[in-house]
Amino acid sequence: MKKIISYIIFFLLASTLNTRAQNYPVYSQYLLDGLVINPAYTGTREVLTASLSFRRKTMNFEGAPMMGTFSLHSPMKNDRIALGLLSHYQTYGVTTKASVFATYAFHIKTMNGRWSLGIKAGADMVNNNYSGVTTIEPDPAFTEAISSYTLPNVGVGVYYNSDLFFAGIAIPEMFSYRENSNRSGFEFYHDYENYYFMGTAGGLFSFTRGLKFKPSTLVRYSFNNPLLIDLNGNFIISDFLWLGASWRLGEEVLVGILEFQVNQQFRLGYAYEYNLGNISTFVGGTHEVALRYEFGKTISAANPRYF
Repeated sequence: MKKIISYIIFFLLASTLNTRAQNYPVYSQYLLDGLVINPAYTGTREVLTASLSFRRKTMNFEGAPMMGTFSLHSPMKNDRIALGLLSHYQTYGVTTKASVFATYAFHIKTMNGRWSLGIKAGADMVNNNYSGVTTIEPDPAFTEAISSYTLPNVGVGVYYNSDLFFAGIAIPEMFSYRENSNRSGFEFYHDYENYYFMGTAGGLFSFTRGLKFKPSTLVRYSFNNPLLIDLNGNFIISDFLWLGASWRLGEEVLVGILEFQVNQQFRLGYAYEYNLGNISTFVGGTHEVALRYEFGKTISAANPRYF
């Protein structure tokens, strides 16, 4: 019985390729690298910034989801313009997906903050290898099925930040693809109902010089997918320790977050997700590690950047 249940979950994971929005890589520590969510985040750290994230879900069988992300972005000499690079790697079930995107942002400074308009362009390289699926009897649909596709895409976003507040909205993937009726490949089709809208917002409250509180939210919405809302809160102690938690409405997921601002340039974080829904019987927790390094000396210890 346990083996049958494992196969059911396995095929659910594999079938998510047909609903691309569900596979878009999002981390519990989304504040550590906003470029993953919104291309308009490019260059907003005001220095050359490199981020690396890794996420893995624990399951009792092979094919558990895993993903990693690397980003690099910086403002140019003309600080209104910023460029970046974003790459993802995902595996789930029989599917492996590698993505590479270039990002561009145009910044508009105002009296109290800054607006950013961003765009990204690139492609997902998808590989499905069904030959690893064990069947009761040999089935050519699996034993001989290996497919690889390159699916171009673009994304857009708007972002605003000041010393005490930030907000943004993005459509990370504007092109949609669906599998052919004969399952020989994917075809492009345009349907705004498949757009995946991602909104973020947050603020900063100072209680004392050594204690601050940073609430934030991440909202993910699509006409064809359930609404997901992350409610996040982080206590910042002495600008060194970030201790927080998050509750994900729509998935019944509780997240614990621990981050360290090791020095002016280096930030390290760890998050653990625990699923409280019925699927928790078969799906364990999710481990997530993220780090960010900012080159240059413009980050002041007396006035650190929180957004």
